[in-house]
Amino acid sequence: MKSLRAALLLLGVFTASSPLAATGAETTAPAGAVVATFAGGCFWCMEPPFDRLDGVLSTTSGYIGGHTRNPTYQEVVAGASGHAEAVQITYDPRRIDYAELLDVFWRNIDPLTANRQFCDAGNQYRAAIFYHDEEQKRLAEASRQKLAASQRFKQPIVTEIVAADTFYPAEDYHQDYYRKNPVRYKFYRYGCGRDKRLEELWGSSG
Repeated sequence: MKSLRAALLLLGVFTASSPLAATGAETTAPAGAVVATFAGGCFWCMEPPFDRLDGVLSTTSGYIGGHTRNPTYQEVVAGASGHAEAVQITYDPRRIDYAELLDVFWRNIDPLTANRQFCDAGNQYRAAIFYHDEEQKRLAEASRQKLAASQRFKQPIVTEIVAADTFYPAEDYHQDYYRKNPVRYKFYRYGCGRDKRLEELWGSSG
């Protein structure tokens, strides 16, 4: 079943006439900055909660975890590239730490569903934490264990924690989509049932 965004694309809703190709390079971070990478379904929807945080310097939508080099959006949404849609966050560790980012990540995903987030199905929409060093791995695993031990959910947590490999920034028209196209973004987000499900999982405060 095609995702809501794919259906909108076929209907010609997107305005980009010449999308830029993914570059295959990690985003350049200022001196002292640190990078974190999370997948939580639609990358449009994962940028806003991190952009709001003091200490986050930038967010970049892209693709990671697959076998296709320099993937395009069309290749990723087709599901054969192995890549997940993800957001890479550059942050100042003096103002915000990785544990805080993890907390925001969990409350913006459905940790109980494998190879799907909300209305979007397929391994390209899997939820995952892509760690960049052993400390991130330790903190990620500890946060998942803490959530499981809280007994908040009856079902098991299936969110992956895996080593980060090459991150491919998505085409330019995907970056900051919620700012560039607020009406279409809200239509997609509401139609996908994201906020309704998040409230069921986490409560109205997120």
